[in-house]
Amino acid sequence: MVQNRIAVFRVEKGLSRKDLAAAVNVNPQTIGFLERGTYTPSVELALKLAAVFRVPVEALFSLQSFPTLASQLTHPITAQKEQTHARHEPVER
Repeated sequence: MVQNRIAVFRVEKGLSRKDLAAAVNVNPQTIGFLERGTYTPSVELALKLAAVFRVPVEALFSLQSFPTLASQLTHPITAQKEQTHARHEPVER
């Protein structure tokens, strides 16, 4: 299952679901489905979303769970290493 941080980035940027949907040319319901994890975006949509937030797509989507905010605050170096390690794990084909 693909994990994402769309809601976090959207709220931080002050966008409504409707605003974000308009920016990437989808229905606002699609943004809701993405945020709840009930819909996996196409590569094109993932890239468009990352472009709106001006972050690499890996900052927005992951195949592993993102570290919690609490773990990042209490153990920032460990959380950063875990995230870096997860990004560099080989993908099975």
